[in-house]
Amino acid sequence: MTDVQTYIKPAEEKMEMAVAFLDETLSRIRAGKANPKILDIIRVNYYGSMSPLANVANVAVPDARTITITPWEKSMFKEIEKAIINSELGITPENNGEVIRISIPPLTEERRKTLVKQSKAEAEQAKISVRNARRDAIEGLKKAVKLGMPEDAEKDAEAKVQKLHDKYLKKIDDLFAAKEKEILTV
Repeated sequence: MTDVQTYIKPAEEKMEMAVAFLDETLSRIRAGKANPKILDIIRVNYYGSMSPLANVANVAVPDARTITITPWEKSMFKEIEKAIINSELGITPENNGEVIRISIPPLTEERRKTLVKQSKAEAEQAKISVRNARRDAIEGLKKAVKLGMPEDAEKDAEAKVQKLHDKYLKKIDDLFAAKEKEILTV
């Protein structure tokens, strides 16, 4: 029976990774509320190496529409501002010499629809990854039958793989539904 697990376990790991990646990706899509994770993609030139923003400054969310960035060194203000302006966030930071503030503007209806489409595309990519993991596991099981695995064990394993597939697709649908609700909530 351990033979069957050599196909099921990697498939489950791939499915789990697809869901985790989707969760991470969706958390970076801004939904009109201040979320420090949208700054995770920003890299700042810190003494010649590109470092994540969180490594050179304290990032906080004082209210639902504002993100504050407090650099640990005064010399980093200009670098951080430049990195935010050059990023694809489309947000202009405000610097008062002590703290850099980012005001998150409310989303327009059109922008909300675009973000929902983007989220849906990310969810679809995750579903494709889950389906590919299922296909790989089933193909491996079919090859194992040719190498001597009993057919009933292969059929049982296929059913397990299908149950895993269904479970992870439901997780993906739930993640997408939650993100869609978050984006569309005004």
